[in-house]
Amino acid sequence: MSLKKLNTVLAAVFILFVLWFGTGYILSPETMAPGYGLPSRPSGDGGGFLVVKGIRDVVMALVLGILLVTGHRRALGWALLVEALAAYGDMANVLAHHGSVATALGVHCLTATLMVVNGLLITHETRNPATAPATPAPQPA
Repeated sequence: MSLKKLNTVLAAVFILFVLWFGTGYILSPETMAPGYGLPSRPSGDGGGFLVVKGIRDVVMALVLGILLVTGHRRALGWALLVEALAAYGDMANVLAHHGSVATALGVHCLTATLMVVNGLLITHETRNPATAPATPAPQPA
């Protein structure tokens, strides 16, 4: 499998994964909350923050999906790199609030790191090769 195909498959998997998670947080935040890694689900109006997370995830997936479908691969690579910060932020949030270390590292950190790897591979795949210096044409004697 070529690097481009591998990168495309990985990006598509991330898009579907994030879209699935985000939709779950919007439609059924109470069932998704335990998988986030925090010690308890927010109560009262605090539960709305789970829906906000879901909306964020869906929007992130749509951005990546549009870049993938339209063929803007370099922008896709950069977007993966930047969007990985959200997953690292989720990891930091779980750790800062004494949540599950296993979930923080095994879900959020792993997802973010794989996004960084995929983003770097795509940006490497799309970089412009260095051009060799032009050699002067031979002059007639």
